[in-house]
Amino acid sequence: MENPNPTRAGERPPRVSFVSLGCPKALVDSERIVTRLRAEGYELARSHAGADLAVVNTCGFLDSAQAESLAAIGKALNENGKVIVTGCMGAEPEKITARYPQVLAVTGPQQYESVVEAVHRALPPRHDPFLDLVPPEGIKLTPRHYAYLKISEGCNNSCSFCIIPKLRGELRSRPAAEVLREAERLVAAGVKELLVISQDTSAYGSDLRYAASAWNGREVRAKFLDLAGALGELGAWVRLHYVYPYPHVDEVLPLMAEGKVLPYLDVPFQHAAPAVLRRMRRPAAQEKTLARVARWRDVCPELTIRSSFIVGFPGESEADFRLLLDWLDAAELDRVGCFRYEAVAGAPANALAPAVPEALKAERWHRLMEHQQAISARRLKRKVGTRQQVIIDEAPRSAKSDGRTIVAKGRSRGDAPEIDGAVHVTSRRPLRLGEIATVRIDRADQYDLHGTVVGF
Repeated sequence: MENPNPTRAGERPPRVSFVSLGCPKALVDSERIVTRLRAEGYELARSHAGADLAVVNTCGFLDSAQAESLAAIGKALNENGKVIVTGCMGAEPEKITARYPQVLAVTGPQQYESVVEAVHRALPPRHDPFLDLVPPEGIKLTPRHYAYLKISEGCNNSCSFCIIPKLRGELRSRPAAEVLREAERLVAAGVKELLVISQDTSAYGSDLRYAASAWNGREVRAKFLDLAGALGELGAWVRLHYVYPYPHVDEVLPLMAEGKVLPYLDVPFQHAAPAVLRRMRRPAAQEKTLARVARWRDVCPELTIRSSFIVGFPGESEADFRLLLDWLDAAELDRVGCFRYEAVAGAPANALAPAVPEALKAERWHRLMEHQQAISARRLKRKVGTRQQVIIDEAPRSAKSDGRTIVAKGRSRGDAPEIDGAVHVTSRRPLRLGEIATVRIDRADQYDLHGTVVGF
């Protein structure tokens, strides 16, 4: 019988290497591009040298991120020579082509079709529908047991230090039914944890006027509370990220108390001093935030709150910084990340007030992290003696030398992957990746918990 696709008989499929930089939102963009390429017969190469073409998904949020992106592009050019660039930094292509005029193409964020078209021009596909099968949930770049679920693109806020609206545009929410169908496919494929992400999760659906769409025989509004409730019906952990503390966020706390959504909020407070927040032009930056945090914990005592802060913002005084430390004492946040302010080109903040010297930024960063470390350790110590559900991220198959205990690593319901702490677990039987075990917490340190499996 004649081969219906003779070009594949003696040729290997075209290979593409892929680098994804930046935040989880960019990772979701990468997953969409990779899924499309894989469906068209392209293989993913583990190295640039083993590929026919390289794609670099860049980050352009901070100058340091842009420098990392440019370095990644240079590395891909040195090791491969044929490079396509996409992502946030692609919104300002002249910054890339000025350094690397030999790149094949530059596209901006979320321009999936443009990336694929550029790959087609440089490396035509050879598609065999019988061989190039893609799972319904698409190709994921995360471990099988958790996945990022992006509910919107862009942002309507005008924070003075941020150029994301310039790079990614205004808020564009996905219909609730579309999000829920993707979530269903992920859960059916074995995903145990859905990490809900966007630029401003609390603003979800406002651009759609919260329009409802049909899912499983009923109408679901494109609203933060409605979407969270529907996601909570799927039987997976649902973790909410990038949640601004708008008043309507209070409505989701009962879902957390009832166990429908994880008792976890990632809230980017960024600062506490009113003068700094005004210069930052932060939304929901009212002085009532501490009272709101207290109400959240009244409704859901198990709530874990993580946040990020910027020190060294233009004009930040010592009094402003000390107010931030005092605020942290009062808020008792569980997890805190801290960044030194970077003067991003095009950000209005650069001209609002005198710059803080770099040495002082570094000193304040160290003081804040040391200050928060004691708070985090105190919060974690309260969990000693409790039983926690832990999802396993690292699961060695071999036992320790005593032949009885196996050490694995996972996360509690209060820990997001990559950014929070871990739970170090001992067990008398091998644990599987993605398994959720009941763990008795035996001790705690500044960032991690240590415990023993007592149930499955």
